[in-house]
Amino acid sequence: MNLGLRVQDDPAAVEANRRALRQLLPAEPKWLNQVHGTTVVAAEKVTTPVDADASIATSAGCVSAIMVADCLPVLLADRSGCAVAAAHAGWRGLAAGIIENTVRAFAMPAHNLLAYLGPAIGPAAFEVGGEVRDAFVAADPAAARAFHPYKPDKWLADLFVLARQRLERAGVSRIYGGGQCTYSDPARFYSHRRDKVSGRMAALIWIED
Repeated sequence: MNLGLRVQDDPAAVEANRRALRQLLPAEPKWLNQVHGTTVVAAEKVTTPVDADASIATSAGCVSAIMVADCLPVLLADRSGCAVAAAHAGWRGLAAGIIENTVRAFAMPAHNLLAYLGPAIGPAAFEVGGEVRDAFVAADPAAARAFHPYKPDKWLADLFVLARQRLERAGVSRIYGGGQCTYSDPARFYSHRRDKVSGRMAALIWIED
């Protein structure tokens, strides 16, 4: 059920998978060309994949979508059901502010939002260099608790903790999910770090009619 077109899979098989997914959705997903950046776009305006790492939808049936295979999918919704968003949060995007930009895109008080953290590479498997830790700790000293020494100048990073910290600092307090590790569960999840050549899963959110 690989949904990624850029991972050396048979394009016809990927398109068949996407057609099968489409049967479960109210509309074609608004796919993005994810670049580990901080750009958030209006899902309704996406007609072909654009360079962005999050989209926000405010009309019923418009499906915000991101693809992942270790990076963290963050789904957001306001409590009144007027807007939803999907954000692709790898460490680069997290450090650069993709969560904060997505929260701002709602143009409403952050305490009205709910967040859900989907499956991602877990804290026992995500080895990073010292420069990754430095990037987070320089912005927020509390981020140090998301890193644990592993090898010389190597750390194990907890994306779930980092995302929760960023959400809370942005004003979002109702945060759910987190903890499902893509790397350690090959029966359920793709993992780029584990498999090197890997398929892609989708995280999807929309407003129902």
